[in-house]
Amino acid sequence: MIAQQPSPPVVVLDLDGTLVDSVYQHVVAWQAAFHDVGRHVSAMRVHESIGMGGDRLVAHVAGDAAEGAVGDDVRTLHDKHFRAVLRSVAPLDGASDLVEALVAHGHPVTVASSSPADLVDDLLDLLDVRHRLSAVVTASDGAASKPAPDLVERAVARVGGGPAVVVGDAVWDALSAEAAGARCIGLRSGGVSAERLLSAGASWVHDGPRDLLEHLQEGPLRSH
Repeated sequence: MIAQQPSPPVVVLDLDGTLVDSVYQHVVAWQAAFHDVGRHVSAMRVHESIGMGGDRLVAHVAGDAAEGAVGDDVRTLHDKHFRAVLRSVAPLDGASDLVEALVAHGHPVTVASSSPADLVDDLLDLLDVRHRLSAVVTASDGAASKPAPDLVERAVARVGGGPAVVVGDAVWDALSAEAAGARCIGLRSGGVSAERLLSAGASWVHDGPRDLLEHLQEGPLRSH
């Protein structure tokens, strides 16, 4: 009797810093938003927090008191400032090719982002991959944002379940993957070091989408 090959794992892709080069625009937008309400948060502190949900970020970088006083205002201002620089955001090298290759290898490919749906839609418009995605889950879907496992779990559930591999550029992606029981591939394209990604739970680290694409056969996404 011939043993049946296991189905390829679901791939859960982050968006900012993983498929599109937008992390530093987010840093500037958050800093500008805090400045608008009379507060200063260092760029390093903001950068370390990119990838977690905006619902968590204000308290994480500025404290619970700031969240209570100006949290909603800061989030609204961030979105305004980010949209103002959206034209400077571009796909990361190899992003579309990576999605195409994963689909060709039989993986259900999903996107799970802590950003709201309207921003996710605008960023996906930069990539010619929407027709290849089996599911898109965003902060607007009501699930707890990263580092909670909910976005990853919902993305996997929408394609019928099964083992999953998360690909992301932030420690929050690695932590959400671990909480969801998924393996994680870290990408350095969001500006986070390999050491931090590995310590957060990533088992493999690549420079960006192109580097991952060129080494697909060396990790959990290899074709059988």
